[in-house]
Amino acid sequence: MIGSRETEVLSVGNCLELLDTTPVGRLVFTEKALPAVHPVNFVRHGRSIIVRTGAGSKLEAARRGDVVAFEADHVDPESHTGWSVMVVGHSAVVNDVERLVAVIDHRYRPWVRGRGLHVIQIDAERVTGRRLVLDPWQDGADGSCP
Repeated sequence: MIGSRETEVLSVGNCLELLDTTPVGRLVFTEKALPAVHPVNFVRHGRSIIVRTGAGSKLEAARRGDVVAFEADHVDPESHTGWSVMVVGHSAVVNDVERLVAVIDHRYRPWVRGRGLHVIQIDAERVTGRRLVLDPWQDGADGSCP
């Protein structure tokens, strides 16, 4: 029997730490005046999200300096627990060589060939997150209290 869950609001520090635990998130941006959501590989660099990409709509949004959202999460389907972190900020193409050297993690490679030609940086202006946890006040499966 699955018990009840509670939502816990995460601190910015917890959110940033959780982003380091998963290699894939979702970039939310505007494409032809409509919302678009694309899965992307990423790395965190301080309070920024770094995405390597090829030509296309994500790159064009960054060239315009659009406000974008980035979301990453993890859900355990067996325990029905997990977390979600959202970063909102302006996107930009990283062209400066010194900045590129600073933000690119050489151990990180995009999963799709040809997607690493350009580097996009999302400077976090807002970082929020929630964790779905077991209700600590719910009776245990054997009828006893925790």
